[in-house]
Amino acid sequence: MTTTKKELIDRIAEQMQARRVVVKSVVQSFLDEIVLELSRNNRLEFRDFGILKVSTREARVAQNPKTLEKIKVPAKRTVKFKTGRIMKQKLGGPS
Repeated sequence: MTTTKKELIDRIAEQMQARRVVVKSVVQSFLDEIVLELSRNNRLEFRDFGILKVSTREARVAQNPKTLEKIKVPAKRTVKFKTGRIMKQKLGGPS
């Protein structure tokens, strides 16, 4: 099952008894700030939730499974997430 940003905003607005438009603005600003910080190569730490950090995948040679043609894949930046203590507990993992 997939939960959309809209559904999260609706639930938060209901829980907080706040206007949906205000909650939407706060959530979007929060997400924009996360993207901005990651684009600056900053590590984000949310206690008990998890850690987001940028890492670089090395360039490599891959292979097309249909044609067996070798393809050069360039290095690229990606985001890694490490779960925090409370999330591990909620997911049933060791704490």
